[in-house]
Amino acid sequence: MGSGSVKKILVVDDDVGLTRLIREALTSFLHCEVDTSPKPEYGFELALTKTYDLLIFDFSMPMIDGAMLFFLIGKVYNHAEPPRIVPPLLLVTGRGDEKRAQELLKEAGVRGLVAKPFVINRLIEKVKECLPGIESTVSARATLWSL
Repeated sequence: MGSGSVKKILVVDDDVGLTRLIREALTSFLHCEVDTSPKPEYGFELALTKTYDLLIFDFSMPMIDGAMLFFLIGKVYNHAEPPRIVPPLLLVTGRGDEKRAQELLKEAGVRGLVAKPFVINRLIEKVKECLPGIESTVSARATLWSL
């Protein structure tokens, strides 16, 4: 996708309220399309049927965590005909200091980790780092959003 097109982001987090806030913030401040799911299995389905520029997954979810979900999507994309490009991943977690979370940052495609709780500007800045050229209207009011 070119830098002039609307960016598409998939957010998967079992915290429905947080997912809703992330979607509102990203669509308001970065003018992108955001699909969300509280269930990793539905997020997996979305990733297979649509094309995204960025994935934002919760590191710790029941049954399938964000890292495993990313790994599974990557496997399917790499074996597709023709192979699909795996979008970069941002992990959101309340366990940012956990050893496994830190090790994931070394994996190909994992672009960063945002520790909960966070100020929305932190997430927006991370998204902008992952998607150069994304349109932004971040204002002072964004700093008031704390998640």
